[in-house]
Amino acid sequence: MRLPSDHTAGTTPGRLTPQEYVAENDRAVGQVVDVVSHSKDWASTAIFVTEDDAQNGPDHVDAHRTISLVISPYTQRSRPFVDHTLYDTSAMVRTMELILGMRPLSQFDANATPMWRLFHAGADLRPYTALPETYATATLNTPNSYGAARSASWSFDREDLAPMDQLNEVLWHAVLGAGTPYPGDAAGVPDGA
Repeated sequence: MRLPSDHTAGTTPGRLTPQEYVAENDRAVGQVVDVVSHSKDWASTAIFVTEDDAQNGPDHVDAHRTISLVISPYTQRSRPFVDHTLYDTSAMVRTMELILGMRPLSQFDANATPMWRLFHAGADLRPYTALPETYATATLNTPNSYGAARSASWSFDREDLAPMDQLNEVLWHAVLGAGTPYPGDAAGVPDGA
């Protein structure tokens, strides 16, 4: 299943702000988990969530990182759990293959570390109920939004049409403020600029 709003529309005037797109996407994930966890199939389900690409978008540690979630009765715990093991997309694919009893599709997933630390033997079958919306998704970018003119010149008709490095810089400053240094080299210049 693909949730299409994770790429945002930059800060194109008249379009939702990046924060609004993220909130919309997060709400959609919650609704999917709510429906699946209330279904007859919940006891034998694992939902894997990851970005379709990390966009090489910067964070405070490394521009090649992304987040992933594994949601299942066999991953639920009484307290939140974060696994800091270094995984990649092949590890996620390998984990799915093992759950389904499939052979590896390539040498990459065959050699990947399965995400076994996330799972435990006892299933917690309590369903998840999505929280009501607390962040209204209606705020629009304005012509004064950081990078509005650049964003308006890019195509968001399909994912990955906007120039990745420039979009990442616009998103960084739109969310964290124009004065927040953009990750890059020691001088604060974005990589590849």
